[in-house]
Amino acid sequence: MSYREYRSPKRQARERKERRKRKINNSDVILSSADHSLIVIVIFLVVIGLLAIFSATAPKCLREGVNLATFLVKQLLYVGVGSFALIFFAHFFDYKKLEKYNKPFLWFVIALLIILQFTPLGVTINGAKRWINLGIIQLQPSEFAKPLFCMLLATLFKDKINLNTMLKNLGIVIPMLVIILLVLKQPNLSMAVILSMTTLALYIAGRGSWIPIWIGSGVLGAGILTMLPKLLHGYQMDRITVWLNPGSDALGKGYNIIQSLIAFATGGFSGTGYGSSIQKLAYLPECHTDFIFAIIAEEFGFLGCVFVVGLFVALVHRGMRIAKRCPDMYGKLLAIGITFVFGFQGFLNMSVASSLLPVTGVTLPFISYGGTSIIVSLAMIGILLNISKQRIKRIRTENEQ
Repeated sequence: MSYREYRSPKRQARERKERRKRKINNSDVILSSADHSLIVIVIFLVVIGLLAIFSATAPKCLREGVNLATFLVKQLLYVGVGSFALIFFAHFFDYKKLEKYNKPFLWFVIALLIILQFTPLGVTINGAKRWINLGIIQLQPSEFAKPLFCMLLATLFKDKINLNTMLKNLGIVIPMLVIILLVLKQPNLSMAVILSMTTLALYIAGRGSWIPIWIGSGVLGAGILTMLPKLLHGYQMDRITVWLNPGSDALGKGYNIIQSLIAFATGGFSGTGYGSSIQKLAYLPECHTDFIFAIIAEEFGFLGCVFVVGLFVALVHRGMRIAKRCPDMYGKLLAIGITFVFGFQGFLNMSVASSLLPVTGVTLPFISYGGTSIIVSLAMIGILLNISKQRIKRIRTENEQ
C-alpha cells in the first residue's frame, strides 16, 4: 500500500463521522429481517412470566376453589392477543405511518381516562381507580399512554427543538399534560413518573437545550422541599416513611416490604425451587403483579434475579442498537422511547421489590399478570421490530472496494 492510499485510524474515524452527518438517501437504506435477538429476549421474558404467574396464583386459586391454572389461562389468552398485535405491527404496518394516528390515538386515550374517572365503569381497587370494567375484561387506560407518549414525543422532537416548535404544537402538548393530570388523579404516581421521565429522555435524545432542564430541576427541587407533604396523598407519604423504616409499621404499611425482603432472603443464592415459595401462601399480597419479582427471587434465588435483570439489560441494548441503525429521526426517537419505557419500568418494579425505592405499584413488563399491560407491551415490541427492519446500509471504504 502506498503512502497516499494509507489512512490513519483518526482519519478513518473522521470519514465515518462525515458520512453519518450527510443526508441519507433512499439508496442508503436497506430492508432486513426483524431483530431475532430481540424476539428471543421477549420470548424468554414472557415464558418466565407465565411460569411465575402460575406458581404465584395456584395457592390463591386453591383457596378460592377454582382451577389452579385460572390466572395462567387468562394470561395465555392475553399473550395470544398481544402476539397478534406484535406480528401486525412488526410485519404489516410501517412505523412511519404511525404519525397519521397521533391525534386519534391521543383523544382515544383521553376519552378512556375520562370514562374511568367520571363514569360508573371505573373500578377502584386498593384505593386506586385505574381500571375500566367491561364485563369479561378490565382495561387499564394508562397503559395506552406509554406508546402514545412515545409516538407524540418522537413527532415533536424529530426536528429542531425550540420554543416555536412547542408553541406550534400546543394542540398536542396541552392534551399530554391533561393525560398526566388524569393519571395522577387515579392516583397512579408511578405511571405519571414513567411518562414524565420518558418525555425527559426523548427531549435529551432529540438534542434539546439543557437550560430548561436545569431550570426545571431547580424549580422541582424547591417545590419538593417545600410542598411535598401537601401535594402528595397521605398514603404516598406513608410509603416513603415506611420505606425508610419498614419496622415502624411491620403489620401495617410496612408489611409488603418486609415480606418481600423475606422472600429475597429465603431464596438465597440458588432459590428454594420452582413452586416452593412460602411467601405466595397469603403472606405477600399482589405477589402475581407488583411483587412477582420477589417470588422469582425466592424460588430461583440470586441466579434467577441476575438472569431476569440480564434479559432486561439485553432488551435495552438491542433497543438502543435498533435506534442507532434507524435511518430517520422519527424512528430513532420512537425506538429510544419504547426501549426507555421497558427499561425504566423494569428498574422501578425490581427496585421496589428489593426495597431500593418506595412502593409505587408498578408492574414488571412481560412478567407480571395483567391483560392490558402484556398486550400493549407486545404491540410496542412489534413496532420496535418493524423499526429494526430498516437500517442504514454499511458503506465500504475505498480500501474495501
